[in-house]
Amino acid sequence: MRDLETIDTIGVVGAGTMGSGIAQVAATSGYDVVMRDVKEEFVENGFDAIESSLDRFVSREKMDRSTADAVTERIAGTTELDDLADCDFVVEAAVEDMDVKQDVFADLDAVVDDDVALATNTSTLSITTIASATDREEEVVGLHFMNPVPVMKGVEVVVGEKTDRAVVDFAHEFAEELGKETWESDDKPGFVTNRILMPWINEGIRAYDEGVADKEDIDTGMKLGTNVPMGPLELADHIGLDICLDASQTLHEELGDRYKPAYLLKRKVDAGDLGKKTGEGFYEYD
Repeated sequence: MRDLETIDTIGVVGAGTMGSGIAQVAATSGYDVVMRDVKEEFVENGFDAIESSLDRFVSREKMDRSTADAVTERIAGTTELDDLADCDFVVEAAVEDMDVKQDVFADLDAVVDDDVALATNTSTLSITTIASATDREEEVVGLHFMNPVPVMKGVEVVVGEKTDRAVVDFAHEFAEELGKETWESDDKPGFVTNRILMPWINEGIRAYDEGVADKEDIDTGMKLGTNVPMGPLELADHIGLDICLDASQTLHEELGDRYKPAYLLKRKVDAGDLGKKTGEGFYEYD
């Protein structure tokens, strides 16, 4: 379906950081949401993340308590993919792994109605390759939200080889309905955002590892020198060092040595210091 007026229920596959955020903003915009993950504990963690996010909005007086409660009530959690059968639009936000995503899309293709568009929140993987697992390649589009989804305004719309223009236009309209601003990218590795962002983060890590400056000065220099809200090391911690590494490795495989991950990034991930979500990355967090 490509008309916003016909969209009532949104399916979200994945209840992690991105999936729960997408579910929250969709419900905040008045849609009913079915949020699915493979384990009940993952679904519960997703609801915990949504409630914490809404609590912050309430405490900052950006939302009243009754509105926050209504948002939560519009979201249903499930571990069954079949529960997405009646959704009018589905956004996948599963782990950034091509085999996983293709399996999810093949299953969704068999579950939802033939005229339902499917979006993937992938940040680096090919929309065309993901879509090839379905019999509706023209109905598959990239819808790359920025993290944290409830706060960040940007959404990257990515056009696969066979994506129908009407589906692309619908993706823009849907994201804008959620209060976001969009830009469009062809289905090239890393799209716009990560193609440019990951080398910036990796070079910041290399500068720190090679003793150019301490981490605080690197981040401060980039914030004051380029007018960005976070420097590369702080931003990497907030994204998740494992996610940065995965994205960098994908780009390295596709585009060559200019995208080679920094050694210190790999070492941090191997040590389990993944950033803010684990309490320690390049910085320590409460």
